[in-house]
Amino acid sequence: MERIRKEKSILGKINDMSHRIVLLLVVPIIISLVLMLFYAGQYHSAIVRMETIASLKTQVAEDIPGAAWNIVSGRETFAGNNLYGRIARVEETIESITEKTKPENRLSLIVANRTMETLENYVDKIRDNMEANVPVVQSEGVLAEVRDVAALVDSMLNDYIALEIASSARMNGSLRVVIILTAVAEGLIVVAALWFRSRSMKETAVFVRQPIERLEEVAGKLAEGTFDARLADTDVTELRNLTQQVNIMADRLKTMMDKSAKDSKNLRKAELRTLQAQINPHFLYNTLDAIVWKAEAGDMEEVISLTSALSDFFRISLSSGADWIPISQEKKHIEGYLKIQQTRYRDIMQYEIDIPDEIKDYYILKLLLQPLVENALYHGLKIKRGGGTISVSGRLEDGYLVFSVKDTGLGMTAEQLEELNERMKKGQPTVSEGSGGFGLVNVNLRIRLYYNQPEGLTITSGPGGTEVSFKVPCRTREEIFENESVSG
Repeated sequence: MERIRKEKSILGKINDMSHRIVLLLVVPIIISLVLMLFYAGQYHSAIVRMETIASLKTQVAEDIPGAAWNIVSGRETFAGNNLYGRIARVEETIESITEKTKPENRLSLIVANRTMETLENYVDKIRDNMEANVPVVQSEGVLAEVRDVAALVDSMLNDYIALEIASSARMNGSLRVVIILTAVAEGLIVVAALWFRSRSMKETAVFVRQPIERLEEVAGKLAEGTFDARLADTDVTELRNLTQQVNIMADRLKTMMDKSAKDSKNLRKAELRTLQAQINPHFLYNTLDAIVWKAEAGDMEEVISLTSALSDFFRISLSSGADWIPISQEKKHIEGYLKIQQTRYRDIMQYEIDIPDEIKDYYILKLLLQPLVENALYHGLKIKRGGGTISVSGRLEDGYLVFSVKDTGLGMTAEQLEELNERMKKGQPTVSEGSGGFGLVNVNLRIRLYYNQPEGLTITSGPGGTEVSFKVPCRTREEIFENESVSG
């Protein structure tokens, strides 16, 4: 009878211990999973809102002013143009997004919607002028107001996107805190499990002690982050279920951590793609103005050249959504950009491109060189008396592609260079690093993220100018597609 009571006592203690350990381990996992799902939902909602607002920018900045011009110029009528319908759809979308946005981020959208009402009032003036057969010159004055108001609304939409990005960054910080707290809680739970094990070891038979020691070892590895650790099957009936639960828990932890890392990486890529999508309208306006000026001057060859360069610039920028393009396309992209800018800054800018044909078929991440060229123009040559030269070069070196953008501009002071390097170390994407919409900080971050390397841009600067260079591995078209299929 004494032996039977002792066996029951051992089984009772083992069951009690296993239930407590499982409970302590599973509850934090459930809590952390709920919190991660919550933050993932918040991220998704923010991205959807930003994508929706980004889709309005073209309508506001280009479609609506373009439609108004078609009416004023007599190409279309109000009935066939449906200008009011376009304005109404923009207002409805902004109002819908406003309702879904946090109160602290709504101001830009509220002001934008009110400004759309002002835009509609100017359209009313155009309609009244057309009905009263007012001279076109007066309507063109109102059309200029329409363009200014549309540009103002576009700026407000950019402000809203910037606020949403900042809000998402704050949520990302909160998620890090949750992960750290969860890790601390798991460590405390492991300590508690060890305490239970130590107390139970003194009252448990020898045949139970070894399985518990194995459980302690695996739990310690899981606490240290070795999520591949698993428990072998045990012959002890009382511990068999516990062993299975710990293995299931380890599987779930590993899956959750892998998913969290992948979601975080995809989120940062999405943020960068959103930044890339914010094409600066001033560049387009200035280029179109240059084309019109050349056309009025009768220089049709220059008009054709500029139009072709502009077409190549935007076609390569979009690249049908592809992130990777041949070096030949990247070269053509910066050639088009420099051709357009030289028309505007002919007196202050000269350029040369030295990218040999031997590397033209290798693939690189698109839009790496153009922001560097743009930075050299706007922050190097444009502010220097007398201008200078921009030199772009590329070469093959020990299995790596080495690119350099050098200008003979004003250069940076030591303090400015130190501040810029510090910003690049932090790796925080910015909405506007230069007039192109994203600059050196963002290019540096994209190189590190997509190529999975610790270093991005290398910058040297002085009174004689600035040189920005980077080195990335050679990749063929087949390697790019293979990597994308594996990561997808």
